[in-house]
Amino acid sequence: RLTIEPYHGYATPDLLIARGRVLAARDSEKINGRSKLANARQMARLFATHEVADVVVRSGAVSAVTDAEGYFTLYLPREDHVGWVNVAVTLSGQDHSAICPVMVARPDATLVVISDIDDTMMHTGAWSTARNLWTSFTGSVESRDVFPDAVELMQVLGQSGRNPVYYVSSSPWNFHGFLEEVFMRAGLPAAPKFLREYGFGKDQFINGRHGEHKGGAIDRIMAAHPGLPVVLLGDTGQHDAHIYADAALRHPGRVAHVVLRAPGPGADASDLLQVERLRSLAIPVNVGADFREALAALAAKV
Repeated sequence: RLTIEPYHGYATPDLLIARGRVLAARDSEKINGRSKLANARQMARLFATHEVADVVVRSGAVSAVTDAEGYFTLYLPREDHVGWVNVAVTLSGQDHSAICPVMVARPDATLVVISDIDDTMMHTGAWSTARNLWTSFTGSVESRDVFPDAVELMQVLGQSGRNPVYYVSSSPWNFHGFLEEVFMRAGLPAAPKFLREYGFGKDQFINGRHGEHKGGAIDRIMAAHPGLPVVLLGDTGQHDAHIYADAALRHPGRVAHVVLRAPGPGADASDLLQVERLRSLAIPVNVGADFREALAALAAKV
């Protein structure tokens, strides 16, 4: 039995891009308790997947074939869609279907929001590998700590769905459903995510770098929204300032504002150097332990 794990898609000026993954279906297992051990077992199950390659996925007359890790991308005509579009997807030769939601930017959008996740939207401790692993694998949907100021900032920038929002992170795709639940409970907007495949194939974890993944995702998002200014949200724990400064150089005039949370030990000399690099491009940058200063600055601009 096969099943489709749908991801949030997005749109370019010409296309709807529906995304997802085909996996072998498995029986559900109820893990009792809310202990850290029970949480760790639940998180480990997220990686116990059986990906299915070479499956034909269809939506109307458009089809795609899953890759070695089960991922597929369908490129459909955009037509006159606005807002969230539900794309019905089926598997060739299988009695199974799913809905892949695709976000189409509204014509009155004034900017695009691209945000990191770990230590930007929610507390992870990604600046420390040991702390990051402990938090990621012993937390539950109920216990994960989304920053209230991050929710508030997203509400200000998103303008009740008028402006498109994206999340770009080096978290694995196996966390997708878990993150969806955490974000929904916290009141963060549903949005397309660009996560990473932690494996051994082409363009996967062993062969790629954190900066290359984030930078490439930012490039694709900007290309999907030509002409719209972009606000970048991140933190100082994973070199986001450097990644964002490089993106600003590749896309002159597109980055309107950068906001960086400074978790743990705070911004170091390398981070501050990149902040000055951004400011030398006439890009406003807010750096701090929280988003209060950024909220004041951006609320006046949006």
